[in-house]
Amino acid sequence: MSNEATLHGHPEVQTVHEVHHDEHGVHHHKETFITKYVFSQDHKMISKQFLITGMIWAIIGGLMSVLFRLQLGYPDAHFQFLEDILGSKWAKGGQIQPEFYYALVTMHGTILVFFVLTGGLSGTFANFLIPLQIGARDMASPFLNMLSYWFFLGASVVMLSSLFIATGPASGGWTSYPPLSALGDASEGSKTGMDLWIISMAMFVISSLLGGLNYISTVLNMRTKGMSMTRMPLTIWALLFTAVLGVLSFPVLLSGFILLLFDRHAGTSFYLSDIFLTETNKALPNEGGSAILYQHLFWFLGHPEVYIIILPAMGLVSEVMSVNARKPIFGYMAMVGSLFAIAILAFLVWAHHMFVTGLNPFLGSIFVLLTLLIAVPSAIKVFNWLTTLWRGNIRFTPAMLFAIGFVSTFISGGLTGIFLGNSTLDIQLHDTMFVIAHFHIVMGVSGILGMFAGIYHWFPKMYGRYMNNTLSYIHFWVTLVGAYLIFWPMHYEGLAGMPRRYFDYSQWLSFNQFGGLNRFISTVAMITFAVQLLFVFNFFYSIFKGRRVMTRNPWGATTLEWTAPIRPGHGNWPGDIPEVHRWPYDYAKDGRDFIPQTEPLGPNESAH
Repeated sequence: MSNEATLHGHPEVQTVHEVHHDEHGVHHHKETFITKYVFSQDHKMISKQFLITGMIWAIIGGLMSVLFRLQLGYPDAHFQFLEDILGSKWAKGGQIQPEFYYALVTMHGTILVFFVLTGGLSGTFANFLIPLQIGARDMASPFLNMLSYWFFLGASVVMLSSLFIATGPASGGWTSYPPLSALGDASEGSKTGMDLWIISMAMFVISSLLGGLNYISTVLNMRTKGMSMTRMPLTIWALLFTAVLGVLSFPVLLSGFILLLFDRHAGTSFYLSDIFLTETNKALPNEGGSAILYQHLFWFLGHPEVYIIILPAMGLVSEVMSVNARKPIFGYMAMVGSLFAIAILAFLVWAHHMFVTGLNPFLGSIFVLLTLLIAVPSAIKVFNWLTTLWRGNIRFTPAMLFAIGFVSTFISGGLTGIFLGNSTLDIQLHDTMFVIAHFHIVMGVSGILGMFAGIYHWFPKMYGRYMNNTLSYIHFWVTLVGAYLIFWPMHYEGLAGMPRRYFDYSQWLSFNQFGGLNRFISTVAMITFAVQLLFVFNFFYSIFKGRRVMTRNPWGATTLEWTAPIRPGHGNWPGDIPEVHRWPYDYAKDGRDFIPQTEPLGPNESAH
């Protein structure tokens, strides 16, 4: 840090930093490689650990989707290299086998939803931004923060190991509905792979709870002087609500998993009743259970989960847009209020995933109303983003492009949610490719675009260097266009009734007309995946060889993290923590481009 400071022509930072070691006692000892990079308790390092682990998972999960798109696009083709890589059990004669196809779909969904878009997104940005943007030295409990990452890594190792066992990974769908998940004899993927899946997910829940409790207590208790709640950037509001959602909903999923383990190994009947196995030609003794109970427990997390993914992205996008439109965010309190409304309504709509379970139509109509109601705060956010862009002095940085791309996919993907939120239509569209198209655009693609916006924007703060702009622009355009070309056509397949989770549509008279379209989707999916590898190269190359950041505040932003040294040490600020005097969106005010939060109010100014 000290050498860096001298390199950047900040000799004063160097001396202050040395005093900081003595006065504040943040570092009592010289850090070794292990304490700095492995068992780190510095929130910035933990955020990088989450980010890089999430990126590794994103590559694995993306590769899986390429494999099953290969199968869907070319169901009759034989790719010999697949048998060489995967072995004859999973890819006999160069064709993916049905059992392995379902395992791929299951693991792809689990990895992307939980390990990339939940652990990767929240873990990275809540850890990195909360202390820096509210003016805290670190998290409320750095030790629990470290444990949160290690539980995440442990869950990752267990999940990854399930790919290498003889019977293969879990293959009951990413939701793991019983009886398929509750009966070891149901399929190959219901054996050890399913146990590992449940154990991994239980560890993941513990990681999320440790992280979430830490984020909430840090935001509520550790804000610097002058940082009232209404002066917090929208990123912090979004991450706070996300943590609250996780803390309230993840334990329900954990209880569902524990009951599932009991059904699998302790002879209980929470989810099983009146089941006859044709292979062994015998009836199971279980009675009185209900598979629908599991669905309630799963979706009580599963629906807040989609907002656990999208809220951090909304926060990141709000911040990036305001900075790069050089305008105050439009309707700050309306933005906070809509985040709050989304957080409340997220808990009241889970049964819209269950319209086809024989749900009472009257109850169904209540869930329809609540589901359509959640479109209102989402629309408020969209209008506020568009109004922030309106007549702004926009800088099209890579981060800004990804933020605008997020708004685009959030609108277009969200509109199809109105179809699915209506039970009459949903009963027809349920379990078709329409559902796949809807949630991949509104949640998957939007979440990932928001994540990219955040990475490109805060990379200079994380690593003290810039990413390569040319590669970033290529990455953006191929990703956005590719995402639309992959998922938009799926809406039409779904409207034609084409079901999801089938491994070969070519023998099916109704759907073999989509053969050409499926080949097109698969080709675009491979190109879009390839360009993500370009991003990975850009990311790691820039950490070591990127252009150095020479000023503390390269984007001309107002928030506190840009007042810290270019590469902050553990403790973030040498000397005293800065004091806050104004809200975080003073752009284009009083003839000035931007006014930092730390600048005292002028005689004629009113504080927000």
